[in-house]
Order: sequence, then structure tokens, then C-alpha cells
Amino acid sequence: MGYRKLGRLSGHRKMMLRNIVTSFLREGKIETTEMRAKELRSLAEKMITLGKRGDLHARRQALAYLLDEDVVTKLFKEIGPRYQDKNGGYTRIIKTGYRQGDGAPMVRIELV
Repeated sequence: MGYRKLGRLSGHRKMMLRNIVTSFLREGKIETTEMRAKELRSLAEKMITLGKRGDLHARRQALAYLLDEDVVTKLFKEIGPRYQDKNGGYTRIIKTGYRQGDGAPMVRIELV
């Protein structure tokens, strides 16, 4: 299959993931459901890899996906150089329990 549908139509899912990746890179950590976090992890790691490359093409690719130019600047000035000598594994998922309303498994995903 290749990706998780997350119970949403494709346009809604794609925008939700763009929003959550932008928020995650802005804050450095975020609390969400386990399935969203697993999908977020692959997208965030791709963005960090673009930040490590640091060239104009990578910057434009990040600008096309992320929703905030300040986050792109942070990605290329702070986050990318921080992981320059690391080959992947930039995020950590920690289980935090279950959501009160529907019992969905909740996790905290953070930058290592």
C-alpha cells in the first residue's frame, strides 16, 4: 500500500500531514495519535534530509511542502546542520497512553 489513509479523503489527509509536519518542525515535539506519528515520521525525516542538503533546489522543495517560511528558515539554519553527521533516525516516538474520548493510542514524537 505504501501509506496510511488515516480515515480521510486524499486532499484532507495531505493537508493535515503538511500542517502536522510544519507544526512538528516549528515546535520540535508534538503529541498526536500513533498512526499519525508514524506517517509524520517519514515526512519529517525527508524534510530534515532536505535541510541537510541545504542547496537552493532542496529549499524550494521544502517551501513547496511546508506551510510557513519561518519553519523552512529554521529547518535550513538550525535543524539541518544539527543532524549533518547523522544518517537518518532524527525522530523518537514515545507512547503516552490512550485518549480519553475514543481510546486512540497517543504518542509524543520529538526530535532526537
